[in-house]
Amino acid sequence: MSRKTAWSVLVLVLVAAVLVFSGCKPAEPELGSEENPIVWAFVPSGEMERVSAGAQQVADLLHEQTGLYFKTFVATEYAGVIEAMCSDPPEAHMGSLATFSYVLAADRGCAEAALVAVRYGSPTYNGQIIVRADSGINSIEDLKGKTFCRPDPLSTSGWIIPMLTMRAAGLDPETDLAEIVDAGAHDAVVAAVYNGDCDAGATYVDARARIEDEHPDVMEKVVVIEVTADIPNDGVQFVPSMPQELRDKIVEGLLAIADTDEGKEALNIAYQWDGLVKADDSFYDPFRQVLQASGMSIEELIQE
Repeated sequence: MSRKTAWSVLVLVLVAAVLVFSGCKPAEPELGSEENPIVWAFVPSGEMERVSAGAQQVADLLHEQTGLYFKTFVATEYAGVIEAMCSDPPEAHMGSLATFSYVLAADRGCAEAALVAVRYGSPTYNGQIIVRADSGINSIEDLKGKTFCRPDPLSTSGWIIPMLTMRAAGLDPETDLAEIVDAGAHDAVVAAVYNGDCDAGATYVDARARIEDEHPDVMEKVVVIEVTADIPNDGVQFVPSMPQELRDKIVEGLLAIADTDEGKEALNIAYQWDGLVKADDSFYDPFRQVLQASGMSIEELIQE
């Protein structure tokens, strides 16, 4: 072996050794590629299979529009999406959080608003407190000593705002209600009240329609005794580390498919979204003011 050849072999051996001992790994595939898809997390605002199916349809349409690859999942609870976006590294790159969950994630530095959903022509919505028509419950005060169903402890329309509404009426949910039951979804709350499993419950307006096919008389048997103040709609948010170029492509892609019949159908299946509009964090400031006016901090609300 010549001196030159021996030297070349030695160099190669040294390079290989450096790579092994330094733990060098191949570069991670580009985010949005088939090997490294963008993970989009959804909260369980309705029946899980329906939300999952609609989410996947939206992701498929978005892939066709942008060329990016997406992986969707529906968390079993609202906190699951927050934790997925707040983990290091993030387990989800984008999410569709409801108002309170978004504010909580944003305050933790884990989420940045990009789009807000439009329903019935509005980017805001309301919560409602429901009871059976034959329950004898006609006001918030009548809820004392009753069993109350909520979709999730972090649901804005299904718990946070109704809970604040109850407090404003002089009812302490933690001490005055007989029991608080986590039903898991808004339509599950309606079904629980319809079936008499809970005396009352809270959902978005009007979640009763979600079980109308199975229970055509739900609008007569389950009635609304209180409608809350306006609440910002849910939407689409990104983790702060998401590159701006990808955000822009996804936002423009979602706005484009929201203008198509196929896109509108998919958005409606997932979350009853009629459309989407651009919005930043300031859109949620009025909701933050409601929290401040209540005299309760986000940390206190989480413990409720």
